[in-house]
Amino acid sequence: MDRVSLVFVSHSADIVKGIKALLYEMQPEVNIAVAGGEEDGGIGTNAMDIQQAIDTVYTDKGTVILFDLGSALLNAELAIDMAGDERLVKIADAPILEGGYAAVVEAGFGSSVDKVVDAAEKARSMRKIPQD
Repeated sequence: MDRVSLVFVSHSADIVKGIKALLYEMQPEVNIAVAGGEEDGGIGTNAMDIQQAIDTVYTDKGTVILFDLGSALLNAELAIDMAGDERLVKIADAPILEGGYAAVVEAGFGSSVDKVVDAAEKARSMRKIPQD
């Protein structure tokens, strides 16, 4: 079954590698790619790396990008623009880890790209500590 794929973008390569490892354990049938850090090991993001990550995992059902900080969003948008084609790639306005968890579960069900984005974005209001 074709599933929505995920791309995680962070200023830190270690962060996105850890997220990918965690989420792969939970849902190994969803393709996940990462783009993070600079070639020299420094902190940063790069539109070319993001575009390459999208190319690596893209499916006809689409790809959802989750990111950590502001300039990662700018580079993700640039990567989508640089592709210049009609591929179905959406950016989720969601916390990268909790949103990623919700997205990988939803993608694992075979849901549409819009449902995967929605699941990720609902994670913004998810409580971690129960209220009394």
